[in-house]
Amino acid sequence: MDQQLRITEIFYSLQGETNTVGIPTVFVRLTGCPLRCSYCDTAYAFSGGEKRSIGEIIAEVGRYHTRYVTVTGGEPLAQPGCHPLMTGLLDAGYSVSLETSGALDVAAVDARVVKVVDLKTPSSGEMQRNLYRNLDFLLPHDQVKFVIADAADYEWSKQQLEHYRLAQRCEVLFSPVMGVMPPAELAERILADQLTVRFQIQLHKYLWNDARGK
Repeated sequence: MDQQLRITEIFYSLQGETNTVGIPTVFVRLTGCPLRCSYCDTAYAFSGGEKRSIGEIIAEVGRYHTRYVTVTGGEPLAQPGCHPLMTGLLDAGYSVSLETSGALDVAAVDARVVKVVDLKTPSSGEMQRNLYRNLDFLLPHDQVKFVIADAADYEWSKQQLEHYRLAQRCEVLFSPVMGVMPPAELAERILADQLTVRFQIQLHKYLWNDARGK
């Protein structure tokens, strides 16, 4: 029987973050998340949603002319069916990325998936949920993301970057909390400290003002 997952939305947009920013991408947003980060911008995905089979999801993704698919949430790994979904998409020829909070085990994620793993900063209110053993499963094509709200978040992120030698493991992303940390301030700090990270802003918010489905 085709496994089912609870889905909040499937939509086609430009990738707003990561190292494929600007590329047309299909987003599959799974419902549910065990975290409650202070800066969360997708609280509407905490509950509700609609049950869809993996076959139905892959068929809908196929309506769009792109090879890029992002599985996101909520926290997609909170649903066990996330793993076969990602493998099914990969086997269908898609380039698949996973946006995960970093609080759930990524050991079983298909090695072909590009894992985008958050390390929750102090301002998130969920720093204690960071599962640091996930760093052992990072591959060179993966990415670690820090969402930064203030100077304390920045200094903490810089410490993790050095302590875990993250830039030697994979790409590292520093992203400002929109409306809280001025992007130019974060950019200047990165340059002043000569950090080996990628500065990013959430492109979709600048284009569509955080509209749902964009």
